Amino acid sequence: MDVLALLESDEAVRTLHPDINLLAQIDTRGVIVTAPSDDEGYDFVSRFFAPRYGIAEDPVPSSAHWCLGPFWHRQWGKATLVGYQASARGGVVHVHTTGDRVLLGGHAVTVMRGALVDFGR
Repeated sequence: MDVLALLESDEAVRTLHPDINLLAQIDTRGVIVTAPSDDEGYDFVSRFFAPRYGIAEDPVPSSAHWCLGPFWHRQWGKATLVGYQASARGGVVHVHTTGDRVLLGGHAVTVMRGALVDFGR
């Protein structure tokens, strides 16, 4: 569903300035870039781009971390990880891989509320 690119350094992820138009030509939902973190408070850093879906850069995408959890778990054998999403807004995501499940935690911002209404009654 996504392309995962492992970069050499934390700095490379944080300072990346991708050509969004070029990324939009890749036949995928999105592009995840990641690297080990230089900050001892985090295990990895990442960013997520999905220009084919109108999202130049997602500030803190949970779906990317469903992929990043198992990826970094395989690299280091750690089931519990802390990732830093290095977008302009930034965010911390706690990731726990257990079997075929990935559990995510962190602080979230509500941007919309809604309710489903049955007008058939």
